[in-house]
Amino acid sequence: MLTRQIIEKLIAIVGKENVDDSQVGRLVYSYDATPQFQSMPDVVVAPRSTKEISEILRLCDKFQIPIVPRGSGTNLCAGTTPIEGGIVLLFKHMNNILEIDEENLTVTVQPGVITLDLIRAVEAKGLFYPPDPSSMSISTIGGNINENSGGLRGLKYGVTRDYVLALEIVLPNGDIIRTGGKLAKDVAGYDLTRLFVGSEGTLGVITEATLKLIPMPETKKTLLALYQDLDAAARSVSKIIANKIIPATLEFLDQPTLEAVEDFAKIGLPTNVKAVLLIEQDGPAEIVDRDIEMIATICQEQAAESVEIAADVETAAKLSMARRSALSALARLKPTTILEDATVPRSEIAKMVNAIEKIAQKYDVMICTFGHAGDGNLHPTCPTDIRDKDEMERVEKAFEEIFAAAIELGGTITGEHGVGIVKAPYLEWKLAPEGIAAMKAIKSAFDPNNIMNPGKVFAKESRKRVVVSQ
Repeated sequence: MLTRQIIEKLIAIVGKENVDDSQVGRLVYSYDATPQFQSMPDVVVAPRSTKEISEILRLCDKFQIPIVPRGSGTNLCAGTTPIEGGIVLLFKHMNNILEIDEENLTVTVQPGVITLDLIRAVEAKGLFYPPDPSSMSISTIGGNINENSGGLRGLKYGVTRDYVLALEIVLPNGDIIRTGGKLAKDVAGYDLTRLFVGSEGTLGVITEATLKLIPMPETKKTLLALYQDLDAAARSVSKIIANKIIPATLEFLDQPTLEAVEDFAKIGLPTNVKAVLLIEQDGPAEIVDRDIEMIATICQEQAAESVEIAADVETAAKLSMARRSALSALARLKPTTILEDATVPRSEIAKMVNAIEKIAQKYDVMICTFGHAGDGNLHPTCPTDIRDKDEMERVEKAFEEIFAAAIELGGTITGEHGVGIVKAPYLEWKLAPEGIAAMKAIKSAFDPNNIMNPGKVFAKESRKRVVVSQ
């Protein structure tokens, strides 16, 4: 627990109303969206400015107090769980869109801005911010940057890091630095901007971000393809890309996911098929029409049972919203829902889907698979019950084999959820000991006292690599 003296120093910096060390206040921020992880912070602090954050970090560095920057807590790898206590830092006062620069096509924001609020604000001016995590209606830009969040539009438009031009950062010693700028070209020194994107709050506190915008696409169309064969759906994904078509979204849902989503959304999704592909293309009307026709032809050639183009904008929006609700729908099935994000090259999607199915059967667990098939980022999701210890052991072993299968197919253990605590034991599988050592050297250089989100990314002990027979 922090001493009363430290609490009083925090109150002097941010005001009494912005420091909460009550039992209830601390409990609220003791967990995020990750099952099985909870740990109480000593105090919750809500600063109002970069200057206040600088003073807080100087205090933390001096007394070696852990500090965890936190957005909305939608994290799925326990990355914002304060496992070593200390301070949880909130950004509810730093939630302003500071500037929309229509000449340079940028937007400058504070970290507490809700992603969907930003998207709507720039779209009102005919501009487009593509990163669209499924949690965008509640997730914050600061959280998106710390996790390098992806989303449904990642195939065509990339992920959060592709839109971060500049950052204001408070380092663990309290120093304030600025990286990047409103520039198309800038190679002055190390690319610190990209270093901090995806750093999961382990290197410093992001207090401001300048993001790239692009013009709004002129039009879009949505297509739904139905399959009785998982392999055929996966092959369709590879064939679409091989034909040099890059859709705005190319999403995959298996039958168990479809059933859960339809029961939740009730929009008339078919539940008697093994899989669906939800595909959207945007851009100039003539290109969208051409691409959608070619995609429909490819899906039919790959044994799609049905291919249907959404008749209007309202139907397309319902389909997109149904896909975004997949996690919420699956969470209704069992008391505990474990969602992962193993990622493989697009050409290996069919093998990965089959591997997940076989692993689920091997361990006698239910795994529903959906995800961003176009960029190889699948979300195997297990509805389970944390109170069933035997099943939880089997679930853990199943996901361990899923991560191993992804690595063997040239993939990775996480495409967009981050490492946090959950994936830390497996990080060495991807990076090897030498890669871990290099990352630790960077962490130590920025944060020698290890106050920034300690216990995340780097595991105390790596898991022994398992071998999966394909």
